[in-house]
Formats: sequence, structure tokens, C-alpha cells
Amino acid sequence: MSATLGPLMTAMVTPFDANGELDLREAARLARWLVDQGNDGLIVSGTTGESPVLSDEEKLALFRATKEAVGDSAAIVAGTGGNDTKHSVELTERARETGVDAILAVVPYYSKPPQDGMLRHFGAIAEATDLPVIVYNIPGRTGANMLPATLLELARRHGNIAGVKESSGDAAQFSAILRDRPEGFRFWSGDDHLYLPALALGGDGLISVSAHLCARELRAMREAFVAGRVAEASAIHRSLSALFATLFTVTSPIPVKWAMNRLGFACGDCRSPMGAMPESLIAVLEPMLAPYRERAASALAAR
Repeated sequence: MSATLGPLMTAMVTPFDANGELDLREAARLARWLVDQGNDGLIVSGTTGESPVLSDEEKLALFRATKEAVGDSAAIVAGTGGNDTKHSVELTERARETGVDAILAVVPYYSKPPQDGMLRHFGAIAEATDLPVIVYNIPGRTGANMLPATLLELARRHGNIAGVKESSGDAAQFSAILRDRPEGFRFWSGDDHLYLPALALGGDGLISVSAHLCARELRAMREAFVAGRVAEASAIHRSLSALFATLFTVTSPIPVKWAMNRLGFACGDCRSPMGAMPESLIAVLEPMLAPYRERAASALAAR
């Protein structure tokens, strides 16, 4: 039985060793710790996991290692999308064999496909698997925005199009999706700073970067909001807002990967073309990590 796609999932960084090679042992350890912190699932080999610089074999090895590490205690969502439909389909089919619970497929980047091209691309991916497929819409990185009508048409045509990671930053687009979505179709905010606004509009959850650090607080925020304690939820959001902003001061995942290294996880550096963590940003982010160091201590002791 597959793990459930819950409301809080982290787009996990990919650990590399000192030589820049994939570190599967550390990936498994990090995955277990993130689940222990309250994550319902992990996106593996997403953009935060540096998917553009991972080979197919590295991705498949990551899928297998992280799923073995967490079992059915959390969902492993495999990032298999790209801007080549045939390749995305092939990787999706191979990912199924590693035991993952779902697929995340991004709107094809750089190519800027029209809406009909998106229908064909995601339709081919959905038809290639019986796993749930989450569509990832992030026009700021891909250069193309999937319109709500296109997304909802995909959900109508393909029963395993399970939901969307929506990162357009457009509240009107959020509302259009949430207004007309079919029953069972899930809406995850793709931006930490828009999680609470998305919940207010009727969204279901968050696929997060900051939950590497503050999963407990993000869960508490949602629980407070759902229970009607809106002022409490708002206070938690405000307390996290500086962290949200800082983690995206330069291109993600540079700051969050640096932060996880500072907590003691051996995540290594980002692969090129990502650059180094700016010294000026280190001075800002370092003090923010204090509340999260103790949480990592048990995992570090188990190394």
C-alpha cells in the first residue's frame, strides 16, 4: 500500500560527498530525519534536489534509497519531469520500479510549450504510469504558465493527475483552480511565503523548502488555521517570514543546502552552475539556525 500524499512535503536537497558524487547514505539519513520532523512526504530530485544536474541513474538510485529509508511512513514523490516528453515518460516508467509513491512533473522549461503542448506532454506522462501525478507549475523558472483551464482539463482527462504544486504566485490563479477543481484534486502551495494565503483560499498543503528546518512550525500553523485559530496561524507565519525570505535571497537551493550543512548534515556543495553561498547572506542566515540545531542533534549522533 502506497503512502498517502499528505499536506506537508519537503522538496529535499540532494547530498553530495566531498568529490561531488551522490551520497546515498546521507540522503537516506536526511530523509528519515525530515519525516521524523513532521513531513508527510518528500519530493526527491526536484529543482531543490538539483534535478538538472543529476543523471537518470543517480535519480533512480535516490528514489530507491529514500523509499527504502522511510518505508510507508511517508510518501516519496519522484521528480521525473523535464522538457523532453519521451525522456520524461521513460524516466517515469523506470521510477515506478523503484517503489516510489507518486510522480512530480514540472511544466517543460525553456521550450515554452503552448497549452495544447502541455496537455499532450502531461497526458503522455499520466498514461505511462498508474501512480498519482502532481503537476508542478512554476513559470518564474520554466518561462511558461499552465493556465487553470489546462490544468483542470488534464485532471478531467486523466484520473491519476492527483494535484498541483502551484508556484505562479498569482492568487487569482489559485482561486480559479480551487473554485473549479474536481473532487479529490489536491492543491499544494509551491511557495512557503504563500502557504497561509493559499490555505485561506481553500488550498490543501505545501511543498516546501523551509520545511527542511521548520516543519514543526508549518504543521502547527496549518493545524491552528484549520481549527479556526487564525490569529495563532498568522503569528506563526509572521515568525517564519524572515526565514522564508532569506532562503530565497539567492537562487535556491544554495541557502537551504548551506543551512543543512551547518546543522551537521553532510549535504556538500551544489553542483555547477550553482555558485557558492554569499558571505553577506551567511551573516543573515546563521543566527536564524539556532532554534533548529538541537532538533538535528539526535540525527547527528546516529551518524
